[in-house]
Amino acid sequence: MTSEVAQLLEFLRFPSISTDTRFAGDVRACGEWLVEKSREIGLSAELHETPRHPVVIARNEHRPGRKHVLIYGHYDVQPVDPLNLWTSDPFQPEIRDGRIWARGATDNKGQMFAHLMGVAQTMATHGDLPVNLTFLFEGEEEIGSPHLAAFLENHREWLACDVIAVSDTGMVAPGVPTMGYGLRGITCGELVVRGPARDLHSGLFGGAVMNPATALGRLIASLHDAEGKVLIDGFYDDVRPLEAWEREMWAQVPGVGEADFLQVTGAPALFGEAGYSPAEQTWARPTAEVNGMGGGYQGEGSKTVLPAEAMAKFSFRLVPDQDPADIIEKVRRHFEKHCPPGVTIEFVPGHDGKAYHADPHGVFGKAAQRALQKAFGKEPVLIREGGSIPIIQSFREILGADTLLLGLALADAQIHSPNENFPVENFEAGIRLNQALLEELAAS
Repeated sequence: MTSEVAQLLEFLRFPSISTDTRFAGDVRACGEWLVEKSREIGLSAELHETPRHPVVIARNEHRPGRKHVLIYGHYDVQPVDPLNLWTSDPFQPEIRDGRIWARGATDNKGQMFAHLMGVAQTMATHGDLPVNLTFLFEGEEEIGSPHLAAFLENHREWLACDVIAVSDTGMVAPGVPTMGYGLRGITCGELVVRGPARDLHSGLFGGAVMNPATALGRLIASLHDAEGKVLIDGFYDDVRPLEAWEREMWAQVPGVGEADFLQVTGAPALFGEAGYSPAEQTWARPTAEVNGMGGGYQGEGSKTVLPAEAMAKFSFRLVPDQDPADIIEKVRRHFEKHCPPGVTIEFVPGHDGKAYHADPHGVFGKAAQRALQKAFGKEPVLIREGGSIPIIQSFREILGADTLLLGLALADAQIHSPNENFPVENFEAGIRLNQALLEELAAS
């Protein structure tokens, strides 16, 4: 085991779960560890407070005349539930079959630490970097980065840079270098359906009182037609159509065909908006998804009640030109329009973020592609990402810089699920990528 891998395992032992206040101390301890690690390799580093979890900033000595590169990553992680489905303890990382198994291994500690170790190796060899570098490590990405935009605004001049690099994205297949030039946006919400004042006996009152769980089912079913098209009025009004060159290029990308999606997901069949390939559906089309639902009795056996209320959580992935605030208001109106009689509804918006799209053929984009080729020994493919990193658009709006999305995660990394994992070879490739990237950006 290399020293870099051993340090990554130490990093992964912090249960830095940002959404659960019981782990606030662990999130802070993880941030403090990053500060000390950054100082060990020769960077200046500080912990910056926010109303919840701190931001870590680490920098080399900035000199006039050099490109300023900002590298972003997040050190907070998702909850581990359901714990019983993990093969090993999520915060006691193990290496099996060439992969590191732990919560946060791929989202996003493995990738961001690869960048830090790439800088460490360069500093150890040359004493400095070819660029002015700022690391920005966040502790709130998994809860929607609620305080990072304000932090950027308050430090706009200090953080102003030429380009931003992020590796919180994916590769289309093992060994295939991948650069993203777009991310879907997101807006979320929770719907609560209320009926009687309390749970009722289903024999005494069923058939005479609207069941909130049934009403919720109807509302969920109203979101799509039989072919997967979203039926919310005006949902597609601002959707930017795919370019012909994108559809042609993506048709040649390995690892994203129907058979690949079936293998990775384990689904018995694919289902999505008609007229689009799986890659197009996930990279460039908007969606409406149910993330969870509940109501009534959940225990063993039967309890014949008519529940007083039922709830569901939703996320809507958005594409360029769709406004999250506009979409969530259309969602609210849709539920109000389709609410069955006999119940009331409450819709509570959640976090959101705009879609991101950039030109992959610009000067920095070409430099990043050369760096990917150096790191992996192959020509990179260009894709958009189906996921969302809401702060990326904020980087553009506040700092005025575009972001290079340099993927290191695989589709079977099981991000947000039990048994999250990260290939050791991808971690090592990430170290090489960082070194090549800084060299190419300095020369661009």
